[in-house]
Amino acid sequence: MATASHGYGESAVRPEPDQVLKDIADYVHDTPITSELAFETARLCLIDTMGCGLEGLRFDACSRLMGPVVPGTVVPNGTKIPGTNYQLDPIRGAFNIGTMIRWL
Repeated sequence: MATASHGYGESAVRPEPDQVLKDIADYVHDTPITSELAFETARLCLIDTMGCGLEGLRFDACSRLMGPVVPGTVVPNGTKIPGTNYQLDPIRGAFNIGTMIRWL
């Protein structure tokens, strides 16, 4: 029988990130973007990603994977899924958005 000190759940304690990951995060956070080309490229990548996601919704196999676990559930202030009426919890929302943009 399990005791309080020997639970079977996953530990919430996480190790420190690797130095490479810290360096990348520092660069992304601290380096100002001054290139118009970088902004234009990012804008085009975002538009392409949104287009792929919306196109993915046209496939029944993709659409069937999407939505809340319990049909009709709406999470107040949840993740809104573009192209749908879904408003989901963050984990399900991330899965739905990832599914639709990777479908093509």
